[in-house]
Amino acid sequence: MAATTGRSCLQYLIHLAQDNLDFRLPEVKSLLALRGKPFRPCENYKEKTPFWVLGELCEEDVHGIMTRSVCAKSAFELWGHGKTHCELKTSLLKYPKENMSPYTQKDSTYRINVYTFNKTLEFKDRIERIDALDYLSFDGTVNLKTPQHTFCLLEDYGTDPNNIPDQPLYVYFGRWIADGQRELIRSYSVKNRHFIGNTSMEACLSFIMANHAGVKKNDLVFDPFVGTGSLLIACSHFGAYVCGTDIDYNTIHGKGRSSRTKQKWRGPDENIRANLRQYGKEMTYVDVMVSDASKRIWRTGLHFDAIITDPPYGIRESTRRTGSHKDVTKPPEDYFGESHVPVSMAYHLSDIFADLLTFAAHHLVMGGRLVYWLPVHSPEYCDEMVPLHPCLKMISNSEQTLSSHTSRRLITMEKFKEPEESDALVDTSEPCYSPYQGHNAFREKYFSGVNKRGLKEEEDKMHINGGE
Repeated sequence: MAATTGRSCLQYLIHLAQDNLDFRLPEVKSLLALRGKPFRPCENYKEKTPFWVLGELCEEDVHGIMTRSVCAKSAFELWGHGKTHCELKTSLLKYPKENMSPYTQKDSTYRINVYTFNKTLEFKDRIERIDALDYLSFDGTVNLKTPQHTFCLLEDYGTDPNNIPDQPLYVYFGRWIADGQRELIRSYSVKNRHFIGNTSMEACLSFIMANHAGVKKNDLVFDPFVGTGSLLIACSHFGAYVCGTDIDYNTIHGKGRSSRTKQKWRGPDENIRANLRQYGKEMTYVDVMVSDASKRIWRTGLHFDAIITDPPYGIRESTRRTGSHKDVTKPPEDYFGESHVPVSMAYHLSDIFADLLTFAAHHLVMGGRLVYWLPVHSPEYCDEMVPLHPCLKMISNSEQTLSSHTSRRLITMEKFKEPEESDALVDTSEPCYSPYQGHNAFREKYFSGVNKRGLKEEEDKMHINGGE
């Protein structure tokens, strides 16, 4: 980092992937928050575009983002930009020479890449773009295979594939710093995972949730609806110790029918621990156990650094809790059988989220985050529907569309005060703290208006997008 000493006026260009658009800003903000840095976008910032220019950062901050982000592709130290190549030249010629000189010296090697968004250039056009940069004083030697420094000319042709302009809407030039972690999406793919279920969360969203929560090394992370442990795997990748609970005995112990098409029953070593072992993360595995999320089982004073979860929606996995409407809710006192399965009853979605927020308020460390999915009926949704808690503040609320009439919101909340006796009264007395109402309302609305032919497509999309 000695080369950056004394350099000033630095801005950084972040090139983002054009998927999961709603999750990109909360991810970058959360990763910056881990370093105690604010999100300071510069001129021409538009949230949905693939290029963001950020200020008030150092190169180490940018590396911190790129070593974790699955939404960002690459990052550059921005040397110049403009609406046209003429404006770019003017901008580059004004860039401080002392900022360029460490990377343009005679004994250095370099390469210049050309990247275009929403348009493909022929090879000869790319060479022309590079030759047109001859006004830059690169004294080093070109090395296309193993250069010491890589530079990139980036051209933005907008986001409409049906209306591509002849000339770029904006152009950037800068020094490449680092690539993001898009490779994690492939290397942690559920398709190649040892133990999966009907609703195993895809790798990309799992890592996004871990980043929204600000999970870091040596944190203790808990998932109260752990399923097959997809979220634990993502958190363990960042060095966190992980644990979870689930009411489904067969899932926790890796028993019962397999979710793979050509396999009838699960194998003897299909469990969450085996998944962590597959990725070399078994050392971070605390444990999982069968437990009802609606029941208080944890001792007072136990705190987690983050709680990350995807509660069941009642579509592919039922929303159940232990209990009964009958008078007898437990086996006789003289019953000592080991295979007793408690009676279960419906667990309303509104109750699931009320219990989850209350649990987070009591068992998160101060400043710890709760990240969870909230399914909604899109035509009826408004921000006031999101459950609140007096001890938790909203950090972000992002949408993922599931179908023409349903979506789910990725909610991130942060604990800012310890619960008091008065908070328990607020939970029940003020409607704004439990606005997400209705018995299995999401399931009923999810299936409303869906014909038999389209039902399988809807379920398949829910499966692909997760639900664990």
